[in-house]
Order: sequence, then C-alpha cells, then structure tokens
Amino acid sequence: MLQRLEGLERWAVLVLQLFLGFVFVMHGSQKLFGAFGGSGVAGLAAYFAKLGLEPSVLWAWVVTITEFFGGLCIFFGFLTRFWAAGLVIDMTVAVLKVHVPNGFFWGKAGLEFPLTLAVLALMLVLAGPSFLAVDRAIGLERRTWQ
Repeated sequence: MLQRLEGLERWAVLVLQLFLGFVFVMHGSQKLFGAFGGSGVAGLAAYFAKLGLEPSVLWAWVVTITEFFGGLCIFFGFLTRFWAAGLVIDMTVAVLKVHVPNGFFWGKAGLEFPLTLAVLALMLVLAGPSFLAVDRAIGLERRTWQ
C-alpha cells in the first residue's frame, strides 16, 4: 500500500501552501475588511493598545498586511519563504503575548492553534514553495520537486 503513495511527496507542500494561504487570507480579511465578524484594523489597533503593543496602529497594519497579503502570496507561491517567515513571527508574537496565559487548548483561547499555524509556516520557510508555485515559474526558486 505504501508503494502507491510514493511519488506523491511533492503534493504535500502544495497542500500545505494552499491551506496555510487560505487560513491567513481569512484571518487577514477579518482585520483588513472587518469580514466574518472581525474588528477591522481599528479594532485590532485598540486591542494591541490594551496589550501594550505600541505604536498599536502601526502594528495592526503590519499584522493585517502580513496575514492578508502574505496569505495571498503563500496561496499562489509568490515570495513564499519571505511571507512564511513573517507569519512565523506574527504567530510567535500572538502565542507569547496572547495565548500562553490561557494554556494549551484552543477551546480556552490557548496556544494550540496559533502554534500550529506558526509551525506550518516554518515548514514552508524550510521546504520552500510547491512545484506549482509562482516562485518556481519565474525562477525565484530553482530547485524542483522530484
């Protein structure tokens, strides 16, 4: 049975790239447009001010751009390692500033979900974009998947 799965490894990074990009576009939409019950940039800036992250408006825009546009770029595989590194930083700060005091489990707003997203983004930093990524098509990433 395992022999049937050989040769499909290159699809793993594509699945990771599409999933992670989609998740961050959705989260970024909440921040950028106030979509899906999100608070928009102003609400995020107010929240950051309560956390002591100053200048809160600047950091709100940095996070919003990183999540929305970074998610789009990761989805299509454009500047994949750059945006994935930004998302690792984004999620690491979220884990440390917001979620650690709540424990591990996501049901209590713990660190389980943002830590998972950080690790998935780190996987893209290490592995690079998929074989169908824009980065590969335009020559930013030369190594091809076998």
